Amino acid sequence: MSSYVVVGGGILGASTAYHLAKHNVQVILVDRKDVGQASEAAAGIICPWISQRRNKKWYELVKNGARYYEQLVGELEALGETSTGYKKVGAIALQNDEKKLLKMLERATEKRVDAPEIGELKILSSDETRKMFPLISEDFTSLYVEGAARVDGRAMRNALIQGAQKLGAQVISGNAEFSNGVLLVDGKQMDADSVILTAGAWGNELPLTLGVDMKVSFQKAQIMHFKIENDATGNWPVVLPPTNQYLLTFDHGKVVAGSTYEENTGFDVLVTEAGKEELLEKATYIAESLGTAKIEEVRVGFRPYTPEFLPVIGNLPGFESIYFANGLGASGLTAGPFVGAELARLALGEKTELDLTAYAPV
Repeated sequence: MSSYVVVGGGILGASTAYHLAKHNVQVILVDRKDVGQASEAAAGIICPWISQRRNKKWYELVKNGARYYEQLVGELEALGETSTGYKKVGAIALQNDEKKLLKMLERATEKRVDAPEIGELKILSSDETRKMFPLISEDFTSLYVEGAARVDGRAMRNALIQGAQKLGAQVISGNAEFSNGVLLVDGKQMDADSVILTAGAWGNELPLTLGVDMKVSFQKAQIMHFKIENDATGNWPVVLPPTNQYLLTFDHGKVVAGSTYEENTGFDVLVTEAGKEELLEKATYIAESLGTAKIEEVRVGFRPYTPEFLPVIGNLPGFESIYFANGLGASGLTAGPFVGAELARLALGEKTELDLTAYAPV
């Protein structure tokens, strides 16, 4: 039986382990449980189709990632993993500029030809916008995108790991390192046909010990969680303002506002007053009533990036039996489960859906 060790238990590593385990191979997932893992902190919006980002390679990953969720969630639920944190609730993209709103609609309509899962697209008046998301201030009209969804990164990662375990995967908490080319976990040798490195913001550590610099960088993100008195929040759409911020909701009055994009912080997991001020200011700009809402917590995570902000997927240069995937950045929750499926196919020697040579490490 072929054997695989996946190092890094964020959503990408969890997905890779799950998809490997579906193929009746031996799988061990190793995670150091570093504080600040992106998947642990993140709450994600699955709505890549209205982005103005023009990188086609990036768009192929997130488009396929959004499409793949329904299939994956169905599989996990069949295994008894019903708490995935995923729900298709639609999205409203806010605008107060009619020309920009019409341009957004045009862009999404064009993309719907190849991505019918986008569903209905409709421009909403300010009254219609507030009816869908009652906290929104009066000034915004919006574009409604039916096929959008939201996901709790922590819940989805846990569901993938638990699903993998039900399929026979083993999960180990420990520190992985290479010694003379051999993988050790807390000093114990790990015998495997292939090793797959999915360590997120810490992704440079192991390659560097093998003489390879994968140039992984990261941004610190702070995300604010509010509590309001409204039991209907679980069905509200996600909100995409004109800025790079977002609002989304979960059941029982939970409202999530994110996020900051902080450079050169090191692995500092402290919540900062500046971060809280920025989050609160931008949240109340579109939803003024949040200024008096209870702040339940602020989560901190580190988004990993690779050069040109394009994910890297493939063999670690110079090592045929070591695979590497990293750099999903702010798109981690959208693309991570799909990239994990593709990475598993690559490691198994199967045909991938995408041409992964476009994302190969150099």
